[in-house]
Amino acid sequence: MDIISFPVLISKEGEWFVASCPLLDIGTQGRTEDEVKENIADLIEEYMEDPDTPKPDLETITSRSITLTSVPVKIRGVYRGSEISAATTA
Repeated sequence: MDIISFPVLISKEGEWFVASCPLLDIGTQGRTEDEVKENIADLIEEYMEDPDTPKPDLETITSRSITLTSVPVKIRGVYRGSEISAATTA
């Protein structure tokens, strides 16, 4: 059995943690960060074992990386009167 690292994005949406694997275009959720990590690992394993799903080649998997960044955008009037934190605007 080979162990391969897949890029995964985890975010918190309300009470849930949401994980997605952009390379496979799949996602799942969990109540804790540990739970969502376990769920996405299980989902990736099931996806890769399913004979009917198209699989990326190994070079694609190992050469891809994901960059998460913030992009400042001018939003006029939508959040007027709201206090926007530095984390939101950074």
